[in-house]
Amino acid sequence: MARVKTDERIVVAMAELLRRQGYAATGIKQVVETADAPIGSIYHHFGGGKRDVAAAALRQSGAAYGELIGLLLAPYDDPAEGIEAAFVAAADTIEQGGWLNMCPVGTVAGEVADAEPALREVADEVMSAWIDAGTALFAARGLTDADARSLMYAVVSALEGAFIVARTQRSTDPILAAGRAMGSYARALTSPVRAGAPSEPGEIRR
Repeated sequence: MARVKTDERIVVAMAELLRRQGYAATGIKQVVETADAPIGSIYHHFGGGKRDVAAAALRQSGAAYGELIGLLLAPYDDPAEGIEAAFVAAADTIEQGGWLNMCPVGTVAGEVADAEPALREVADEVMSAWIDAGTALFAARGLTDADARSLMYAVVSALEGAFIVARTQRSTDPILAAGRAMGSYARALTSPVRAGAPSEPGEIRR
C-alpha cells in the first residue's frame, strides 16, 4: 500500500489537533509528531508554517464537512425532514464520538477572528461554500433563492451554536432542539401562504 505523502499527513494531523484543542493550543512540534514527519517538512511544504498548515486543514475539513451535510440533506424532498434528520445524525455522532468537536472550522473561526485575519478569511471561504451549496439544494426543492439562502444561514448558525452548548453540557438536547426549530422554520418557508409571498432577488428574510 502506498504511503501517504508527508504534506497530506501533516494536514490531516493539523485538522485532528484543531478539532480536539483549537489553534492556539496546537504547536508545530505536536503536529509533526502526530504526522510522524520531520519538523523541517513543515516549512518545506508550507512556507508560512503553522498558519499555512492550519489554512490547508480548515479547507480540507470544511470540504469534507460540507459534503457530509449535503449527503444528509440530499435524500429528502422535504427540506424540513432533511434538516431534522441531519441534526439527529449530528447529535448521534457527537455523542458517540465522546463529545469531541466534529469540525474545526467554527471553533477556529471564533478563536482567531481578530488575531489571525488570514485564517478568518479561510473560515469565511469555507462557510460561504457551505451556504452556497445548501442554498442550491433548498432552491432545487422549491424555495426562492432568498428563502433558501436565509434557511441555510440559519441551519449553519444553529448547528455550530448547538455543538458548543452540547459539548459544554454533554447533552444532545441542544442539537435536537435546534433541529426541531430549524425544521419549523423550513416548514414556515415552504407553507402555501409563504410560497406566494414576493421576495426580492438576494434578499435575506428577517
